[in-house]
Amino acid sequence: MRGDLYDVTLIGAGPVGLFGAFYAGLRGMRVKIIDSLPELGGQLMALYPEKYIYDMPGFPEVLAKDLAHQMTRQAMRFHPTICLEERAERLERIEEGWRILTHTGNEHDTRTIVICAGVGAFSPRKLNAEGVAEFEGNGVYYGVREKSLFAGKRLLIVGGGDSAVDWALNLYPIAHQVTLIHRRDEFRAHEQSVQELRRSPVKILTPYELRRVSGDGHLESATIFHNKSQEETVLPVDAVILNLGFVASLGPLKHWGLELEGNSIRVNHYMQTNLTGIYAAGDVCTYEGKLKLIATGVGEVCTAVNHAKSVIDPNAKMFPGHSSDMEIPALV
Repeated sequence: MRGDLYDVTLIGAGPVGLFGAFYAGLRGMRVKIIDSLPELGGQLMALYPEKYIYDMPGFPEVLAKDLAHQMTRQAMRFHPTICLEERAERLERIEEGWRILTHTGNEHDTRTIVICAGVGAFSPRKLNAEGVAEFEGNGVYYGVREKSLFAGKRLLIVGGGDSAVDWALNLYPIAHQVTLIHRRDEFRAHEQSVQELRRSPVKILTPYELRRVSGDGHLESATIFHNKSQEETVLPVDAVILNLGFVASLGPLKHWGLELEGNSIRVNHYMQTNLTGIYAAGDVCTYEGKLKLIATGVGEVCTAVNHAKSVIDPNAKMFPGHSSDMEIPALV
């Protein structure tokens, strides 16, 4: 089914895409959002809704799901068209701009595009250790959607990045016991988080890896090993959380003719790609000095939207002024 023409279509409904929709509405643009997931919020909702976010301006700490809900509410102020569970597959040039064809067979015509697809299609990096596949979803997990599932449990967390450390800090107050193992002596997480972890009651074991998990109908133990001495230790556990990162891919976007650098889209300081009228913002794009934070992503999408506006209307101001100087419709 072919739709009518929009001023800008944002691919991705994570925090960057949601703020882009709000800001494009602020600029008087007709806005559409396309996302392959069944709900708005991107990774905030799909991967870690109950994880705290600490580096969002204005929030000393905020649950990912609460941030997603607030950003969704903000995005809806100007009533953008929302298309969920549609994966952008193909791109065609049309006289007025571009046509996006999705896996559902729908066609979306738009003057400009801002790609806010985060890391693209993602799946957790799996661990090929004995028993892990058998207990996946029943004692072994690759993420946390409900913290209450781990209340009173003996919990083993595997990993050394921000997710592993953050979940250890989030869950030790409700779990019976939390053990964190990492294959290296040094952690990759933020320094402040690691310092807090070392002050916490979480048991830290390095350099250890997971060799097997065992149980009779339910998870009962995890065998870990010191990767230098190979000495094994058996831990009684009720649950294991594997935070080993994600395998990400741009998927069909790789075939759109965009200039790529690794798994990222190359943009200039206007957030323009090499294709006229197509921009990118957030984790999906790269440029010299790129910093992958939500805070920088929402700034990037404003730059992209302002330049997209100037493509549509060359007489429009590049910077329209501050929102406090504008007449903004009330939220409903």
